[in-house]
Amino acid sequence: MESSTEEVPGAAVANLAREVEEFVASGGWDQQPQLFALVPTETLLAEQPELAGQLGGPGTLTPVAQEPLPEGDLADSLARIAWPDVVAGCALAQEIIVLPPEAEADLPTAESADAARLRQAAADHPHRTEARLVAAVVRGDGPGACVMRLRGAAEGDAVDEIIEHPDLAPNLVDALRATLAP
Repeated sequence: MESSTEEVPGAAVANLAREVEEFVASGGWDQQPQLFALVPTETLLAEQPELAGQLGGPGTLTPVAQEPLPEGDLADSLARIAWPDVVAGCALAQEIIVLPPEAEADLPTAESADAARLRQAAADHPHRTEARLVAAVVRGDGPGACVMRLRGAAEGDAVDEIIEHPDLAPNLVDALRATLAP
């Protein structure tokens, strides 16, 4: 069955990104990156009609969690993924470190450090903020969406800040789009 994403509005993709983030957030912090297939709900209901009360209605997409990604470079893992036609889109949730712009001067230069050293320098930076980033895309020229949950910055702060913008992670959105290319 071939999927159709021509009618998926940007708001629907943003809702899917939020749904994925909330699902992953229910498991707490310190999780491995998690990939989700975005499958037409009608397709899932045709195969598993008992899910009718749990899934959205016609014309919606349902996130389906995939097997954990292998350890190692996320870009390499994504480069090896190709989705079947029934998958209308995909989403990825990953934990990241966010630094303020002025922190760049404190980091080793990309020319003098490998990726692991740069990640460690960011993780050790005193002004770092831990975050969970979710990017979601649909096939073709369909919309993309990003949601980022900043872990409570102040010690004892139970409230996480949520930021939404389709351009939060353009490289990740492009990498996810590439997994959906014919």
